[in-house]
Amino acid sequence: MKARGEKIAALTAYDYPMAKLLDEAGVPLLLVGDSLGMVVLGYPDTTHVTMAEMEHHIRAVARAKTNALVGGDLPFKSYEDVDGAVANAKQLIAAGAEFVKAEGGVEILPQVRAIIAAGIPFCGHLGMLPQHVLEEGGYKIKGKQDAEHQKLLNDAKALSDAGAFGIVLELVTPPVAKEISESISIPTIGIGSGVDCDGQILVTQDLIGAFPWFTPRFVKPKVNCAREIKSAVTTWKSSVVAPEK
Repeated sequence: MKARGEKIAALTAYDYPMAKLLDEAGVPLLLVGDSLGMVVLGYPDTTHVTMAEMEHHIRAVARAKTNALVGGDLPFKSYEDVDGAVANAKQLIAAGAEFVKAEGGVEILPQVRAIIAAGIPFCGHLGMLPQHVLEEGGYKIKGKQDAEHQKLLNDAKALSDAGAFGIVLELVTPPVAKEISESISIPTIGIGSGVDCDGQILVTQDLIGAFPWFTPRFVKPKVNCAREIKSAVTTWKSSVVAPEK
């Protein structure tokens, strides 16, 4: 798609019906992201998500048998060494994922190479790394400083050279995201990183207003599902409590 100049529209999916709906809408790439920790399981951040939880949700999405390519995040501390990374990547593939994604650049290259050598397609993730939110003290935009800028470029090239098929760029300053996108042959998929990436990904609940308690600043919901659901439930409840005679 990058070679043809086509933008990639990607979304998250965590269950069977949403995967079916997004596939019917023509979304070509679905990610079972560890963001399910917050928007589905109620955790404060992604560091609480387990392999068992990722497998459970990947299986649900895979049952939709989508035309879309389906991937899954390797969760926190599941790829700290090469053997663990490969074993856990194989588990996600066995659950129904068609690729895996992990956060980091040069520092995880041995794991990336080993995963790819095992025949598993790999997608990178650079910029703001949600699994590092506790050590970094929050979600911060990346690429503003020269050292960050250079590290992002080096990491993107290293992942591309290692055989990654794409890279998610999260909260990277738009000029740096544009530079990265133009410097590597594999697609970049941005989230809060400007319009010059080769594609965009959002948490579906953010896009459709289904998680009203928090919406990222870079997202403008296209519909307010939370309001519509509450309205429907309130109307139905009234008909039960005080049915028309």
